[in-house]
Amino acid sequence: MSSKDKVLELLENNKTEYISGEAIASQLGLSRNAIWKAINELRKAGYKIEAVSNKGYMLGEDNDIISAQGIASYITSGSQDNGLIDKFHIYDTVDSTNKLAKEMAIAGAEHGTLIVANTQGTGRGRKDHSFYSPKGGIYMSIILSPEKLDSLKPDDITLQVGSAVCQSIEQLCKVKPAIKPINDLFVDGKKICGILTEAGTEFDSGLVQWIVVGIGINFDSDLSAFPKELQDIVGSLFKPGQASVSKNQLIAEIYNRIVK
Repeated sequence: MSSKDKVLELLENNKTEYISGEAIASQLGLSRNAIWKAINELRKAGYKIEAVSNKGYMLGEDNDIISAQGIASYITSGSQDNGLIDKFHIYDTVDSTNKLAKEMAIAGAEHGTLIVANTQGTGRGRKDHSFYSPKGGIYMSIILSPEKLDSLKPDDITLQVGSAVCQSIEQLCKVKPAIKPINDLFVDGKKICGILTEAGTEFDSGLVQWIVVGIGINFDSDLSAFPKELQDIVGSLFKPGQASVSKNQLIAEIYNRIVK
């Protein structure tokens, strides 16, 4: 892990208090110069970091940059292990988080591996329907092990994931989505989320080897940027720049409810 990532992790885990440069250096085993460089790198990446003499550094309240460290800071103890952050893969843009997750699953990625992107180039839903994935959304896929699930029926898994997303949104965003018919979530009659469940099976036995669940949420999306044919049917949890929670927090809440 780079010095920048180490400093970000420490700041994310202490969001409500200032940490002195001396304390950061002591906890991370870094020089004061390395910390100064890490803080500057984080600021260049878009993070707002407050600095007060004789108090230290603290993340600004309005940061909403998706990061492994930011997500991990909201993960409950029931989902944590020592290598948690190593399971989180964050990208600015990918063709499809599900496609990448399936490639990782085939290569042996563990249960609970998470892929998140700010945008997707070729996101898709059921029956190969395209899934428009602009900035302002949450696009995430989770690899699940069959041994960790109560049912391997695709519809059961999709419904369980949909329920977890609904509960997470209701808990944090104070709105109550409805699932229609099985893999789409609606708020006030507008689609705000789509879910896609895929699996890999062993050819000889037909046994399920891994499951990938993809979740796309219009978080604080600019609806005017959607294709005209979609603007009347899509919605967003928040208007751009007006979210009351962070993307990291919602991603973590969903992860907590799905990954056991």
